[in-house]
Amino acid sequence: FNSAQTLPELITRLICVLTTQSRVFEIILVNDGSWDGSWSRICSINKEHPEVVGINLMRNFSQHNALLCGIMAARYDVIVTLDDDLQNPPEYIPVLLERLDDNDAVDVVYGVPEQQQHGYWRNIASRLTKLVLQNGMGATNACKISPFRAFRTNIRRAFHDFGGPYVAIDVLLTWGTNRFASVTVGHEQRKAGRSNYNLRRLISTALDLTTGFSGLPLRLASFIGFFLTLFGIGVLIYVVGRYLIVGYSVPGFTFLASIIAIFSGAQMFSLGIIGEYLTRLHFRSMQKPPFVVRQIVGRNNGEMNEISVD
Repeated sequence: FNSAQTLPELITRLICVLTTQSRVFEIILVNDGSWDGSWSRICSINKEHPEVVGINLMRNFSQHNALLCGIMAARYDVIVTLDDDLQNPPEYIPVLLERLDDNDAVDVVYGVPEQQQHGYWRNIASRLTKLVLQNGMGATNACKISPFRAFRTNIRRAFHDFGGPYVAIDVLLTWGTNRFASVTVGHEQRKAGRSNYNLRRLISTALDLTTGFSGLPLRLASFIGFFLTLFGIGVLIYVVGRYLIVGYSVPGFTFLASIIAIFSGAQMFSLGIIGEYLTRLHFRSMQKPPFVVRQIVGRNNGEMNEISVD
């Protein structure tokens, strides 16, 4: 997304690394609705490097949706996902592949930065996202995720028919395997531009992960309802007991208004959570696709007419 400035260096460094790792490989660039000339740059790179495949989406679908498109289009045994900003150096790809090939007990390897070069709010939001993912991936695995990952292509069979606009690659990978590992990699300052993830978008991503792939919020609403029910019973016992012992009930409008406000707030909170789930069910029932391809360059001028997992 808007990567025209970094693509030439990214491709040069990727080809230098990948030629030492494999006899055959391809680099899939998914253009997620850029407006800075990224697609034109991809087309020119493809003419110079035929191993580069470009996929142009109809509009911006978001990072994980674009990743899903690239994953479905891949045709070799191992897939490596990498952001376009060069913060994860391509030179660490062999480290991921070595860990993946070390034995058959690992299907997914994450490259975990020694020290992330993000801003304060981005780091806070990343921790929040990982906290959310703990419910689906386990505490140990969720703390070591990153967009720099290598995994076996056959894992995608677990989600090849996934539909809907809300995509979380890390959660989808757990549908196919629970054999995760991580290695330490470097992390550099962004080469050009700035991150497209602001605090609002990161919080929205965490909300999508929570309500799209986890039942934790519903359980939280149930817990709050159960707790407030016990609280209400306690208040009733207090009011009745005070009336029997003292001879009159608890006086004052403030007490009654506070109790009503607490219970009304809990009801609205629970309804809001249920509404989030209903919204996602509504969009999935509409069969809204996670991505739509406009154009493909590469592979004999676009012989890849359909993104599939054949």
